[in-house]
Amino acid sequence: MFAIFKRDFKSLFQNVVGWLFIGITLALFGLYFFAYNLSYGYPSIAYTLSATTFIYIITVPLLTMRAFAEERKNMTDQLLLTSPVSVGKIVFGKFLAIATTLFIVVVVMCLSPVFLSLFGTVSFPENYTAILGYFLYGLTCIAIGVLISSFTESQIIAAVLTVAVLFLGFMMNSITNLISSDGNLLTTVLNCYDLVTPVNNFFSGTLNLANIIYYISIIVLCLFLTTQIILKRRWTISSKRIRTSVFSVSAIVLIFAIVIAGNVGATFIPDNINSIDMTQKKLYTLEDETKEYLETLDQDVTIYVCIAKSSADSTLAKTLKRFEAANSHITVEYVDPEENPTFESTYTDESLTDNSMIVVCGDRVSIVSYDDIYEYSVDYTTYTQSVSAYDGEGQLVSALQYVTSDNQPLVYEITGHNETALAGDYETVFSKANMDLEEVNLMDVDALSVDEVSGVIINGPSSDFSEDDAAKVIDYINNGGKVIITLNVLNIGDMPNFQSILNAYSVSVVNGVIQENDGNNYYQSQYYLLPTIESTDITSDLNGYVLMLEAVGMTYEESDSYAISPLLTTSDSAVSLQVTTDEESGSKKASTDVAAEGPFNLGLEVASDGENYNFYIFGSYTMFNDNVDEVVSDTNMQMFKNIVSTFNTDEDAQTVVVDSKSYSTDYLVFTAGAIIWYGVVWGFILPVLLILIGIVVFARRRICK
Repeated sequence: MFAIFKRDFKSLFQNVVGWLFIGITLALFGLYFFAYNLSYGYPSIAYTLSATTFIYIITVPLLTMRAFAEERKNMTDQLLLTSPVSVGKIVFGKFLAIATTLFIVVVVMCLSPVFLSLFGTVSFPENYTAILGYFLYGLTCIAIGVLISSFTESQIIAAVLTVAVLFLGFMMNSITNLISSDGNLLTTVLNCYDLVTPVNNFFSGTLNLANIIYYISIIVLCLFLTTQIILKRRWTISSKRIRTSVFSVSAIVLIFAIVIAGNVGATFIPDNINSIDMTQKKLYTLEDETKEYLETLDQDVTIYVCIAKSSADSTLAKTLKRFEAANSHITVEYVDPEENPTFESTYTDESLTDNSMIVVCGDRVSIVSYDDIYEYSVDYTTYTQSVSAYDGEGQLVSALQYVTSDNQPLVYEITGHNETALAGDYETVFSKANMDLEEVNLMDVDALSVDEVSGVIINGPSSDFSEDDAAKVIDYINNGGKVIITLNVLNIGDMPNFQSILNAYSVSVVNGVIQENDGNNYYQSQYYLLPTIESTDITSDLNGYVLMLEAVGMTYEESDSYAISPLLTTSDSAVSLQVTTDEESGSKKASTDVAAEGPFNLGLEVASDGENYNFYIFGSYTMFNDNVDEVVSDTNMQMFKNIVSTFNTDEDAQTVVVDSKSYSTDYLVFTAGAIIWYGVVWGFILPVLLILIGIVVFARRRICK
C-alpha cells in the first residue's frame, strides 16, 4: 500500500495538479483571510473557512479525476489488479495520497491562529475545531471523487461528474428547503447527502460527534464501493461468478446497513456528550445554575417554536436541544406558521415573529419573543446595529419558572428622594426572575405591606426621608420585609431621618469617603474599592472582586434581637476622609482630613434571629451599575442576583436569573503595513510561488521526456 501511496503522491507533484490544488486553495484562503482577519480583525478563521468551502467543488475533481480513470485509459490498471496488493489497499493508498495533499494545505492553515495570536486574544479550540471540520469535509469530497473516478476511463467525464455530485451535496439543504420547509420523508432521505450542514456546525464552534461519524461513514462507504467496482473487473465468466456477485451485493447491503445504523444511532447520543461547545464565550453550554434548576423541574413543559424546524435559528436550536437533554419533562416542538397559521392565536393575541417560543405548562403560558433572544448595540459613528449578546438561555429559564409557579412577587423601588434608578441588566434581573418591579413614592402609600410587597429597594437617596417615610420602612422590616439599601457617600451626612433606619438596627454610618491604602484593595484610584468578600450565604459563590466607587463606611453593635453579618470590608489601613462643601459652588468632595481610621464595613446583612426579615446595606450606590460590573466580570451582578432571589417567598419555587452571553469580540489590531504585508504573503506571494513551482516542475519533466 505504501508503494501505491508513494507513487500517486509523487505523481501529483511531478505535474502541475498537486501544486495547482494547493496554490488555488491557499490563494482563496489568503484572500478571505486578508478580508476578515487582517482587515476587520476577526480572531476566528471560521468565517474565512466558511467562505472557501465551495472551492472544493472545483479543486477536488482536479485531484481525483486521475485516480482510476487514467489507470484504465493507459491500461495500467491491469498491473495493479494483478499485483500482490489487495484492491482495498490500492484504493486506500490512492485516497491517502490525495488526502495528504489536502493535509499539506490544512497544515498551512493551522499556522494562521498562531499568527493571529501575536496580535491579540485568539480562541485556539474554536479555531482548530473549524479547521477539523474543513478537513473532514475535504476528505469526504475526495472520497466521493475517487469513487466517481472508478466509473470511467475518461478524466474529463470523471471531473465533470464529480463537480456535479459535489455541487449537489453543497446545495442539498437549500434544495430540501424548497421542497418542504417543515420536512417530510423525501427531504429526510435527500438530507442524507447534505454535506454542508455538518461542517457549518464545526464553523460555529461545536465539536459534534454525530457530524464526525457522518463524514467518516461517507468516506468509508465511498472507498468500499470503489473497491467493489474495481473487484468486479476481475470477474471472469465462470461458475463462481454468480457466487461472487451475490457476495458483492450482500457486502454492499451490509455496509449500507452499518452506515445507516451508525448515523441513526448517533442521533440518540445525549446532546451533552454528542455536542461539545468549543466557543470562547461558551454560547451553547448551559450555565451551572441552569443545570441545577433543570434537575429540580418535575412538571411537564412543552416549548413550541414558531418556525419550521429546517429554518430555525441554529444557535437557539442548539440551546433548546440542551434543555431537552437536561430534563425529560421538557419537550420541544416546531410549528410552521405557514402550515398552521391559527396555532399562535390559541395562546396569544399578539403577532409573533419567527423563532418566537410559546412555553406551556398546564394552564400557564409564557411567550418568549425572538426579539428578546438577542441584544443589540448601535455604533453611532456609522449608525449600524450589531448583535451584542445572546439571551436564549436566560429567557427560557425565566419562562420555565413562570409557567411552573403561580407566584409573581412584587418589588418596590422607592422614589421621591433623588434616588438612582436601577437600569440595564439590573432592571432586567426582575423580569427574568418573574418579579414585578414598580416605582413607588412612600408619600403615596399608607404602609408597606409584607403580604403584598416581597422586597423593597432604596438605591442611593441624596435627599433625606421624612420621619413618616423612615417609620414605614422600619415597620416593613420589623414585619418580615426584605430590603436592599445603598448609600450616597456625599449626602448621607445630611440625612438624619434616613440614618434612623440604620440606627434602629445598631448600624452607624462613618460620615466621609473611604480611602483605601492597601494596594490589594483598590482599583486605579484609592477611592475605587475592591473590598474583602466575607464568607456568607450571599457571597459564597462569588469568584473575583466586587468593585465600589466612592463608598461610605459603616460600623455596628451586636444585638440579641438580630444578627449582623459583614459582607464586604476594607483593609485595616483604610481611612475615612471628611466631606467638605465648596462655599461658591455648593458641591461636595472628599478632603484630606481623616475622620476615622479603619477597618470599615462596606456591606452588611441584618437578619432577625427567626429569619423573619433580612435587609442589606451597601456603602456605595454606584456598585449596582452595568459599567462598574463590566470591570469585575459580573461579580457585583451575581451578588445582587443572590439577594434578589431571597425576595421569592414561595418555598417550593426557585429564583434563577441567567445573564445574557456576550457576543462582543476582542478584535485584533494590525498596523496598516502589517495588513498589506501579511495579506500579500498569504493571498498572493505564497500561492503564486507554489503554482510557479508546479509549472516549472511540470515543464522540466516534459523537456526531459
